[in-house]
Amino acid sequence: SSPAQIPGTTWKDIRGQGAGSMGAIASKTDGTLWVWGVNENGELTTTDRGARSSPIQISGTTWDKIGAGLNKFYSIKTDGTLWTWGNNAFGALGHSSQHWIKISSPTQVGSDTTWSSVTSTTYHTVATKTDGTFWAWGYNTYGVLGHNNKTHYSSPVQVGSGTDWSKVWAGVYGSAALKTNGTLWMTGRNQHGELAQNNNTSYSSPTQIPGTWIDGNYTTTQASFIKG
Repeated sequence: SSPAQIPGTTWKDIRGQGAGSMGAIASKTDGTLWVWGVNENGELTTTDRGARSSPIQISGTTWDKIGAGLNKFYSIKTDGTLWTWGNNAFGALGHSSQHWIKISSPTQVGSDTTWSSVTSTTYHTVATKTDGTFWAWGYNTYGVLGHNNKTHYSSPVQVGSGTDWSKVWAGVYGSAALKTNGTLWMTGRNQHGELAQNNNTSYSSPTQIPGTWIDGNYTTTQASFIKG
């Protein structure tokens, strides 16, 4: 019930799975990748399904940016490739399959080498590339992917044609994205007004939030952002 230090002094970043799951992924400054917690979907890449209460290393020393969703992990390597593993419900891992399969080792998504950031929550994933494009895949019942439909996608699909996206967030039933000009856009379910449109109408394509913004957070059904 009080903070306890994880051993080591070279930690770089950490992400918790959240959304009812119990696991974490972290990177170090030496390019190594570490995971711990539950292992029911092969999240920890071990040969068994036993949970671990201390960090275990994932093979490799070129890991860079990290992300986590429900029973799944993501990482972008220094060469710009994207790797995912864990539970692939609704195709959220991006491996062209919508089955509830479990992938127990990091598997590359396509062959692109231009991934810049990635984030996920329950069943969908959003990401950006170095060219400023916005990509989304997985669960899409409420139009959370921003593709102007409600079709599930099991591999990355570009959102619109814009090349000025800078940050993206995945909420449980929606997505948010920030452009380089400070405009904020959201898509998905709006049952509780989480899309800030002064209504309860859901949107299946990015819809602008008035104002200029610099950062924020959107991982559950609540969104909070900072104005510029």
